Amino acid sequence: MQRKSGLADRDVQPTSRLRDRTSDFLDLEVGGPQPEDELIQTLKGKQVLFTTSRLTVSERVLTKTNLDLVAKIGTGIDNIDLDAAVTHSIPVIHTPGLNARSVAEHTVMLALAVSHRLSENQALMQRGQWRDEVTLGTLLTEKTVGIIGFGNVGHRVATMLSGFHVKTLAYDPYVRTIKGEVTNTEMTDLDSLLKRSDIICVNAELTDETRGIINTATLEKMKDTAIIVNTARGPIVDTEALVDAIESETLAGAGLDVFETEPLPASSRLHDLENVITTPHAAAMIREYRESAIDTLVENTRTVLGGGTVPKEFVAVDPRDN
Repeated sequence: MQRKSGLADRDVQPTSRLRDRTSDFLDLEVGGPQPEDELIQTLKGKQVLFTTSRLTVSERVLTKTNLDLVAKIGTGIDNIDLDAAVTHSIPVIHTPGLNARSVAEHTVMLALAVSHRLSENQALMQRGQWRDEVTLGTLLTEKTVGIIGFGNVGHRVATMLSGFHVKTLAYDPYVRTIKGEVTNTEMTDLDSLLKRSDIICVNAELTDETRGIINTATLEKMKDTAIIVNTARGPIVDTEALVDAIESETLAGAGLDVFETEPLPASSRLHDLENVITTPHAAAMIREYRESAIDTLVENTRTVLGGGTVPKEFVAVDPRDN
């Protein structure tokens, strides 16, 4: 196979493993997130792009460069213009499902942390106060947990929660009811899930259907004691509506790993709320997952560049299918 040149977003960690695994067939440059014009310039003379969700691989990027392959670590591919990739015959591969366990763990962690008011407790101690100043938290055990999106992550969240003796509900119009039976999860409609749930976990893909699905109208249907956890994609939740609901005490709190604008600005109103816990889109920043995903991505990259075929579950665009 002819040696290629590539660019990797520095967010594809551990970078040293990516360099090591590609050293025999790829000259790799590592960079950070860049505006569109700079990204196009950086990609000049490069055939391979390793990316995370931080880089926007737009139609213009794909048109103005000469990429042979886009390789995305992670499940979501909403940052890549797949139609343009098809038009320009550029294969796109990714690693769906491999991060499901780490994202599911992060989801449960945030649900527990918000329920137990972890951030408020920590801030209180940093001010030299003690437990007599604490706002009482609530148990996760025996609550009703609604899961929006019952794919690889949502299904694992339900499994992990089984030890807490919760009632799990799930809304996913693309999943057969029988899938819920394995975890004793009731498949239901969105309205019922919103009204009945004490904790709502957003684990859906970002699509035209899910964009903004948590908004002022849907928030009004929830219990004022409910909390929301979002480890999927930021634009699924309307941030301003969420903040307004928490400030007006019609929602009890939120655990957020993803945001409409990333990185989350220091000026965000979310930082001012006591019972909101934020993490920097880090649910999949787990060593075991990242090492496995890089190994899979590199092996599939090698195969595609060599003219071979990779398993369909890792393929977002294959020009040979068109």
